[in-house]
Amino acid sequence: MQEVLDLLQSSSYTVVFTGAGMSTESGLPDFRTKDRGLWEKFNPDELANVHALINNFEEFTNFYQYRLREINKFQPHKGHLILAKWEKVGLINSIITQNVDGFHHDAGNENVMELHGTFRKFYCNQCKREQSREDYLNGKSECSYCDGPVRPGIVLFGEMLPEDVFYKAELETAKAELFIVLGSSLTVSPANMFPMVAKEQGAKLVIVNREPTPMDHYADVIIRNMSIKEFLVEMDKGTE
Repeated sequence: MQEVLDLLQSSSYTVVFTGAGMSTESGLPDFRTKDRGLWEKFNPDELANVHALINNFEEFTNFYQYRLREINKFQPHKGHLILAKWEKVGLINSIITQNVDGFHHDAGNENVMELHGTFRKFYCNQCKREQSREDYLNGKSECSYCDGPVRPGIVLFGEMLPEDVFYKAELETAKAELFIVLGSSLTVSPANMFPMVAKEQGAKLVIVNREPTPMDHYADVIIRNMSIKEFLVEMDKGTE
């Protein structure tokens, strides 16, 4: 812990990379996990894709309305709030996230790159105009302007990651002196390239994850014996 604290306090540019483990500590289940209620109602493998949006729109909409209701049951945890505080005081510079729940924004972070999109925004798949999240939650799935299909602002299977967000994440990674991974298995491509790129550019790499990752042998520090929330709370005490 002291080694990571020293790295954090001496770094002139720190980038944080978060994965599903960051969100599950808020209580939000990972939708890929099959032993939960969602799989009794839906099959995400069949619905979380472009084909379902076009060819099975009613069930696609039911699935994502359900997911939005699930997200709304939870909120950012203390670790999210600490990252927001660190950004405000200049301890970290940006967050790259694989998560779509929007909790980093909700907590107060501003420089966030959401690689897989976000449930904070909805738009028409036809005219691309933004739509009301509240209307979607309340059952409205047609565009207010052209009656086209409304969808969440997340990346579906079969779609490319947003180029502008990915490019900005590349620029942030190249600037990093310290790159901290929180709660990612680092197995999903191409998002898992960022820690390796940071390391190749000379950054120190810290990985906080319960399970081993394919990038562990590149890391300068690995922490597995505590939750992300515990790690951030202990780190935050050292910065005061």
